[in-house]
Amino acid sequence: MINKLVAFIHAVIDWFYPPFKQWMPLQTFRYAACGGGNTLLDIGLFFISYNFILQKQMLHTPWFTFSPHIAAFLMSFFITFPVGFFLSRYVVFEGSAVRKREQLPKYMIVVLGAILLNYFFLKVFVETFHMYATLAKIFTTFFVVAFSYFSQKHFTFK
Repeated sequence: MINKLVAFIHAVIDWFYPPFKQWMPLQTFRYAACGGGNTLLDIGLFFISYNFILQKQMLHTPWFTFSPHIAAFLMSFFITFPVGFFLSRYVVFEGSAVRKREQLPKYMIVVLGAILLNYFFLKVFVETFHMYATLAKIFTTFFVVAFSYFSQKHFTFK
């Protein structure tokens, strides 16, 4: 079943590849397509969580109180983390020599870095520069995507 899903995703992404062939290798294009799709999912889930689930209110738990933009980030993360790993492992870096059981911990280290970058930039953009939360999430994404791509290419799936 996974093989059929991966083959379908490859077919869809690769269909759009020919115009970009002269500018980037197929793996980079697949990363951009998968990462772009997962990023859109992340921003969409962030927007829905922030505006409609949390209604821009603090999230109180027995242990912590989360600002709405941080809580929305965490809510979207718990969905996009497994989706991103699946796409990276099976669609983008499927030829990696690193064993699967070694990839997940490495991927988690990169994701931990991405979490810290998300937290830092969201705090700065929303609380220091007073940006709208969704706009801050979009700007934050630029930094996180660059970090993630190079980390995954040279560390996780090398």
